[in-house]
This record gives sequence, structure tokens and C-alpha cells, in this order.
Amino acid sequence: MLIYLRVLKESFNFALNALRNNKLRTFLSLVGVTIGIFSIIAVLAAVDSLKREIEGSISGLDNSTIIIMRFNFGPTDIPRWKWQQFPDVTYDEYQYLERNTPNIEAATFTLNVPNETIKYENNQVDNVPIGAVTDSYYNIEALQLNEGRFFNGSESNSGSMVVVLGDEIANQLFGGAANAIGKEVRIYGRKFRVIGVLEKEGAGLFGNSKDTSVWMPVNVVRRIYGDNNKSTFPQIVVKPQKGIDEAEFIAVLTQKLRIKRGLKPDEISNFFINQLQGFADFIDEITGSMNIIGLIISGFSLLVGGFGIANIMFVSVKERTNLIGIQKSLGAKNKFILFQFLFEAVILAVIGGLIGLFLVFIVSIIASQFTGDFNFVLSPWNMFIGTAISALIGLISGIIPAISASKLDPVEAIRTGM
Repeated sequence: MLIYLRVLKESFNFALNALRNNKLRTFLSLVGVTIGIFSIIAVLAAVDSLKREIEGSISGLDNSTIIIMRFNFGPTDIPRWKWQQFPDVTYDEYQYLERNTPNIEAATFTLNVPNETIKYENNQVDNVPIGAVTDSYYNIEALQLNEGRFFNGSESNSGSMVVVLGDEIANQLFGGAANAIGKEVRIYGRKFRVIGVLEKEGAGLFGNSKDTSVWMPVNVVRRIYGDNNKSTFPQIVVKPQKGIDEAEFIAVLTQKLRIKRGLKPDEISNFFINQLQGFADFIDEITGSMNIIGLIISGFSLLVGGFGIANIMFVSVKERTNLIGIQKSLGAKNKFILFQFLFEAVILAVIGGLIGLFLVFIVSIIASQFTGDFNFVLSPWNMFIGTAISALIGLISGIIPAISASKLDPVEAIRTGM
């Protein structure tokens, strides 16, 4: 064991000497490994950060949550021209499914409408996202209130002029959540009474956040936009009870809506039932493809880096032929020489890899400064992968030079090196 530690120490010293004595040659040899490791880890870190942000943005929703609408989350066998003609889901259909579908824990009807301006006296906030939902949305999204309450079923059904604010909106209009409750704000040119303020969440993916949004009963927005406005993009969101057979539940839900729409057995369903788990799987598939593409592109840099390491090791063997002959004449075995050069190759490659990791770390810090609350994360696992790949490249690149060095005849090596 001690002899291998000594070999490792000597190889490390040889590697450092190579860096010091042949700076340009070593730099050119390691630049491929550095760029390759930088590319691989940068891609892995970026994809991991993106995936983590997406998962965080939907963390309030259970993976079993179902979204019914005229669009599909992922690819579909139905031709584009056909599904583009599907009708939107309606509030009446939402009520029908909520009343007649068993095993529903909660269901909500939502509309997506353009951002609006919200005013209070002389204070005004522009471009505010409007959440037009029913009262059950509170349970489906697992919202957390800082002050007040969410609107109830009676207020939702009647379309009461009440509103729940995000934390940042409350701060900009009133200076804090406690000051907002009971005040009246103007949206759509109408007065709304503030009944609740959500807890601060922080910015989500692409800058969207509940902090900068407001929520009001969907029936208020229905009165303003009407039920035949295609731009409102209505959705029915259903959360099934825990422990039930999800496939059976979806089948029942599909059948109920088909009956409501009067579809014949030979007609296709003119709506899509999207499960959030399917969306999560779709995201995994996309991020997996991005990782593979990034690894393939980065592999070319690593290939160049590997040839660079092999080249510097062949030169190192040539320069130390005399020393190898002396070591062998003093009793050094072939495996001692072999491990000496292998360790040196691995150490050189790891140095290049560590430089690449350091560059990724610097880039991640800079990127986080320019992307707000989006966190570009360099995880310990990615750092381990980068170091391991570096070592593997060094091992593969150094194996042939190390074998050639270990097989040198001591007499010929001394004569050649003189």
C-alpha cells in the first residue's frame, strides 16, 4: 500500500513539474478536457436547475391532479386541424362533473385572462396576472394565507366582488398584508373588497409568482368576458381522492363528460384529460433528451482533450526514458512504472476537470445574478460526475503511453536516454 502512495506522490510531483516546465504544451493539452468537462457539467447543471424550478413551480399540485381542456400536454395521435376545432370546457360542465363524478376530492373551474391594472387611491400596479377561479382552487393549489381568507362557495357561485392579493401586490398598494384586509381596490373599473393576502412565495419559473397575482371568483370574470370568448382558455381542474384507482377514475371522468356532450360511441372524445404526472414525465423526457444532446456535443471536446493528454504522456515517456531505465535497473517493476504514468495522466486530466468545474461554478454565480430568483445550482453529484469523467479520460488516455513505458528494456532505455 505504501508503494502505491509513493507512486501517487511522485506522479503528482511529475504532473506539477509538467505544468511548470511545459506551460504552453500542458495548457494546450488540458484545454480540451477543461472545455469538455465545462460543457458537460454546465449542461447537467442547467438542466437540473431548470427541472428543479419546474418541479418547484408545480409543487403545490398533487401529481394525480387532472386538467381537462381542449389542448393536450404532450403529443397526440389526433390531427392538429381536428383538435383545434374542439370546443372549450364550460362552467356548466364543471358543475356537472363536480356533482356526478364519484371520488372527487376537489374541483375548480379556471379562466386565463389578460393581465390588468389594480388601483388603490393614488397607488397603482400594472400588468397584474388575474386568477379567475372557483373557491375549491384554494384546496387544490394548497395556498397559504398570510392575512384574511379565501373566498367561499357562496361568494364564488354568486360572483361576489371580492379579491385575494399576492404578497407583493399588497405591499405595493398598502405597504403590507395587515393593511390590506377590508380595503377596496379597482380592477376592470369596478370596486373589489380585499379579503385575503397570500404568504410570500418568491419568483417562480420565468419570473411568474403568486406574489404578483390576484384571485377573484371566476363568475365575476365570466360576466365581463362572456362564456364564448376563446381567449379565456377555460380549464376544469380535478383532484381525485387518495388511494383510488386513477386509471378507473379517469375512465369514469371521460365517460361522464362524453355523456354530458352527447358523444356517440363511435365518436372520439373532443377534449383532453391531462394528468399532472404525465406532464412531469414529459418534462423528464425533455430534460433527458437535453442531457443526451449535451453529452454528445461535449464528448467531442473530451475526445480532443483525451488525445491531448495521450500526446503529453508520450512526450513525457520520451523525455524520461533514461530515468525509466535507471529505475528499472535499480529493481523497479513494470507495474510500478505503469502506475506511475497512469497516475500522472489521471492527475493531469483531473486538474483540467477541476478547472472546468471552477469555471462552471463562476458561471453559475453570474447566471444566478442575472436570472433573479432562478437558482442555477451546481450540485455535489454533478461535481462528482465531472471529477469522475476527468479521471476516466486520464485513465484511458494514459494507458497506452504507460504500457509502452513499462515495457522498456532498462539497458536500451539508459542508452537511448543518454
